[in-house]
Amino acid sequence: MKKIIFDIETRNAFEDVGKADPALLDLSVICAHDSETNKYLAYTQEELPNLWPILEKADMLIGYNSDHFDIPILNKYYPGDLTRIKSLDLLKEIKKSLGRRIKLDLVAEGTLGRKKTGNGLEAIAWWKNGEVDKIKKYCMEDVKITKELYEYALKNSILKYKNLSESREIKLDTSKWEEKENVLITHTLPF
Repeated sequence: MKKIIFDIETRNAFEDVGKADPALLDLSVICAHDSETNKYLAYTQEELPNLWPILEKADMLIGYNSDHFDIPILNKYYPGDLTRIKSLDLLKEIKKSLGRRIKLDLVAEGTLGRKKTGNGLEAIAWWKNGEVDKIKKYCMEDVKITKELYEYALKNSILKYKNLSESREIKLDTSKWEEKENVLITHTLPF
């Protein structure tokens, strides 16, 4: 199964576009891990055509808050419909189990013992300062965290999070996460 674990950073924030609609935001960088090649990839908005053939061969897209945030942003650039690819949103799975959302930073700290290296608002400031390499490094670290969380959850059927100084478990049903779905996607390139 070809899995693409990914994360997106934007050039602007909701306050810049006037409403909380991710599709109104502009992508600065997308970073991804391709399970087939075991490679990490980074693209700017202008380089997205190089990403489409990779995504079109994916059996599953994996992210954190990706169904609500990342996929709607990416889909506005894609000539087809990325929602036709199976997706697994770790935040959605956590909310289904716990009844509420938990920040990636708290889950990373609780499960992996480390924190994120920045945040989305810092990435926007870096964009405005022309520090694209800094954004890529930060975004890539979020992809690595998401990949490790996905693998941990798949193996243990739990994730952990920090609640003040206490560590708590989130039980997850991972039994169907890697079931392959047959979907037809509108490809941008001939295969």
